[in-house]
Order: sequence, then structure tokens, then C-alpha cells
Amino acid sequence: MTDRLKKQTNKKNAAQEQLQKEMVEKELAVQGKREVLLGPFGERVITSGDISAKARRKRLHQIIAIARKYKVMRGLTPANLVNMLEALGPTFVKAGQILSMRSDMLPPEFTKALEVLRANVAPMDFSVVAEVLETEYQKPIKEVFSSIDKTPLGSASVAQVHRAKLKNGDDVAIKVQRPRVRETMAQDIEILRNVLRHLKHFMPADQFIDFDSVINELWASFTQETDFLIEAKNLKEFRANNKDVAFVSAPKPYLDLCTTHVLVMQYIQGPTIAEPKAIEEEGYDLTEIGEKLVENYAKQVLDDGFFHADPHPGNIMIADKKIVFIDLGMMGRLSDSYRAILKKMLLAVSSRDSLTLKNGLLDLSEAVRLDDIDHSAFLADLDFIVQRYGSVDLKDLDLGEFLTELIALTRRYGLELPGSLTMIARGLITLEGVLDEFIPDVSMVQIIEEHLERTEDIVSLLEKDFYELGIDSRQALKGGLKALSQAGLVTDMLTRGQLKVNMDFSNSENPVEDLNHIADRLTMGIIIAGLLIASSIIYFAGASLTILGIPLLGFLGYAIALILALIMAKDILGHRNKRRK
Repeated sequence: MTDRLKKQTNKKNAAQEQLQKEMVEKELAVQGKREVLLGPFGERVITSGDISAKARRKRLHQIIAIARKYKVMRGLTPANLVNMLEALGPTFVKAGQILSMRSDMLPPEFTKALEVLRANVAPMDFSVVAEVLETEYQKPIKEVFSSIDKTPLGSASVAQVHRAKLKNGDDVAIKVQRPRVRETMAQDIEILRNVLRHLKHFMPADQFIDFDSVINELWASFTQETDFLIEAKNLKEFRANNKDVAFVSAPKPYLDLCTTHVLVMQYIQGPTIAEPKAIEEEGYDLTEIGEKLVENYAKQVLDDGFFHADPHPGNIMIADKKIVFIDLGMMGRLSDSYRAILKKMLLAVSSRDSLTLKNGLLDLSEAVRLDDIDHSAFLADLDFIVQRYGSVDLKDLDLGEFLTELIALTRRYGLELPGSLTMIARGLITLEGVLDEFIPDVSMVQIIEEHLERTEDIVSLLEKDFYELGIDSRQALKGGLKALSQAGLVTDMLTRGQLKVNMDFSNSENPVEDLNHIADRLTMGIIIAGLLIASSIIYFAGASLTILGIPLLGFLGYAIALILALIMAKDILGHRNKRRK
């Protein structure tokens, strides 16, 4: 019986492999006919002349062969996954680096194993570096740099960095992209996207890796990190955002020397925050550095909406009494509306307000129908998480564990949070792990909460109140429109004589007058609500002529609504006093 089962299983596996092979061959045939190589979203990346159909076919067979060697279809152990990604090359090493920070997607044993992929890889020979530089500048490198250190400062899957001196004597770091890595990665990502679309049908139903999410993030990382002009602009923007912060900076980019494949920036010398002992030996206070680092990261996220997406220890240095962020190839952005929601959520965590936290998660969620969510169960699960973590002192709160559990809960209820939010979550988790040695008795949540309290001045509070008023007014308007849609049915029933209304005026001396009062107040209430809604729309639309930061028409609308509300309140109180007499 056992031999028979084995034969059936082998037969089934052979059939699956044959079907996979046919799909792969079909995909190869399609790729061979393309005139251009496209990215996951249809972007033109490289022409077919750059990479031949034969080269694509060869690369695809390599990928399939290595995947089969590590039995990817039958599940992977952490060690096998690391070995397979290293064997597959730079694109897959980068995918592993992304996955190592996705605690919301992978179990801890996998993310821990994948961390080794962040280490330096074998460096390029300096002759290759010199060839890239001369190709980019179209001149001998001695005409651009007075000297270049042939030993690299660091080497990664995409590029490596060398120290050099400019003709004017400035000490710089040159980041040089590996030859053809951009084309190779674009090709690999496209092959992955197309092949995985077919292979997903054969993967276990409980497969824990969301490959679509990984491919999309890999493409976003690829497009940013392989265009060094983007990183140069990121450095410039980050420095501008922090120009008034005495203790934070980033390397200065030399924009006239930067190209798509070469980045020239100020050389920074000092220990990274992965070396706390070296930092102390230079006379720095670890507690002060830890608190200022969290404070600035809160500023990046909540105030600037432009933050470092990978603040791991190797990307943060201490030099010249400053915290210096380096490697700004991947940066996250957060819109004004998302920042407002996130601020409310962070305050909700510290005050154990599950309802506000739930509403914030729903506001941030994408591609989900709110009617499809079991709101009572979702709130109950949030209550459990908030109470469990809220019962401990802030200094003892494991923020990483809390965020991981919170994101896992949202995924369980089908909520798709924006990528920027998962970037923030993993950034905070990374910082928390690093700072355990710097500020062991201080909670990151506490520092962030104090930052929020300091930055919420009168103007921002008014803006927040008006924003919330606009949201509430919009909801009220939707409710009013829904009520009006039902009014047609009521009118139809009334004309047919099918509508009956029972009203009790047993304590009224003049029912007609009371009805008039009710109608007047209802009309006034509708006018006031309309003024508030219109004024809120005008406020958020913005205008050049303002009073106290509010557009003139909006200000007049709010003022008239306030006056009418006071008149109506006076009338109500006067009517009550009259009835009592």
C-alpha cells in the first residue's frame, strides 16, 4: 500500500513538473517576441537589444533549476531560503533583505536567518570601478578626482563605496553601481512576476509569503536604489528638512558629479550605532543619542512625511556631534491625511482607546469593503491587544511585538494597509531593537507621545479640529442624503394615503404652534449644517485671502453658522422658560 501511494505521489509530482515546464516554455516564447523588457506595471526598462531572448531563456532556466534544487515547491527551511537566494544572485539577495525586515509577513526564524544577507558581498575589482567611472564621466578619472582609495569602504549587491578626494580637496565617498546590475535586476523581476503568476497555482494554500507584495516592493526598491540621481535628491531633501535640527544631518551630495550609476557625496567618518562602545569612547552619551534619534524619527514620520525606510544600525552614524543618516536610496512618504490619522492612532495606543485605533486602521486600509468586516469581532480583538499591552508600563512595552501583532490582526480581517505604514512599523521595530542598549528604561512610545504634545500648538490644534469637523460634516451629509433618499418613499406613501403618523400632543396647549416651532428649528438646523459643510469644503480647498488662517468665505460661513446657532439656542431656552411659567 505504501509503495502504491509513493508511485501515485511521484506520478502527481511528475505531472506538475511537466505542466510547470510547459508554462515556462510558453512564457519564454512570449518573452522572445517582445521588443522591450517591461517592469511589473508596464514600465519600459530596457530594450530587447540589451538582453537577447537567448540570454533571457538561459537566465530563466537557471532560476528554475536553482529553485528545484532547493525544493521550493515543497516548502523551505530558513537556512535553505538564505542559500537559495544567495545562489540566485543580486535581485534575490535584495528580495531577501526586504523579507528580513517584513516581520508582518514572515515568522521570526525566517527574518532572523535572512539578516545575514545584509552583510557585505564580494567586492568588484577596482579596474571595474574605474571603467564605470570613466564611462559615466566620459573622461579619465584623474581629471575628476585627485585620488581614489582602491579598497572599498563597503560592498553590496547593487553597488560599492570608495573614499576619494576631489580636485578642490574635499573628502568624498563615491558610490559606484555594479555594471549591468540594473538590466539584470529588471530582467529577473519581470521573469519572477510572470513565472510566479503560473506557479502560484501549485503552491500550498497556506503559503505564508505574499509573493505579489514582495515583487511589488522589490520593484519599488529597484527603481529607487538603482537610480542614484533619486538618492542624491533624497539627500538634498533630507538635509533641507533637518537644517534647523542641530543634532541630525545626512551627507552632502555633489549633484554636478552624480549620475544614474554614480553618487558622489560628503565622506562621513565615525562609528555606526551598531558600535555603542566605540561611541562611548568618543565621549558621547548613549541615552541622549537614543532619545534624540527616536525624537527625530518621529519628526521625519509625523511632521515631514519623508522618512528613512531602512534605519538599521549600519545606516546611522555618529560624527561631529551629529546623528548622520546614510544610504537614503529607499525613503518613505506619508501624505498629510495619513499623518493626521497616524497621530490619532499613536495617541490612542497610549490612552488605550481601541475604538479610535480601529477607526484609524479602517481609514488607512485600502481595497476593502467595510461591509465585509465583522466590526464587533475586530473591535473585540483590538480591545484584547490594547488591554494586554496597555497594562504594562510604557518603558516595558515591547513596541515591535505590539506592532507585529497589530499588523497580523489587520491582515487576518482582510485589511490592506498602505506600504508606507508597514515601512514605518518595521523602521520602529528596527530602531527599538537597536536602542535597547541605548535607552533600556525609556519607551519609544513615550518619546513619540511627548513629541506629539510639544508639536501640537494652537494653530495645529485648530487645523485638526477643523479637519475633524470637515470629516464629521461629510458623514452627516451622507446621512442626510440617505435620509432624503427615503423621503421619496414616504412621500409616495403619503400621496397614496398609505402613510399614518401618530403624534401625541396631550400636554400641548397649542399643537399648531408647537409644530411650527419644530419646523423652524429643523429648518434652522439644516441651514447651520449646510453652512458648516460648505465652510469646511472652502477651508480645505484653500484660498489666498484668509482670516486667522481660514479663507474669507469659509470664515464668514463659520461666523454666520455660530450666530444662527446662538439665536436658535436662545429661542429654545426662551420657549422652555415660557412653558414653565
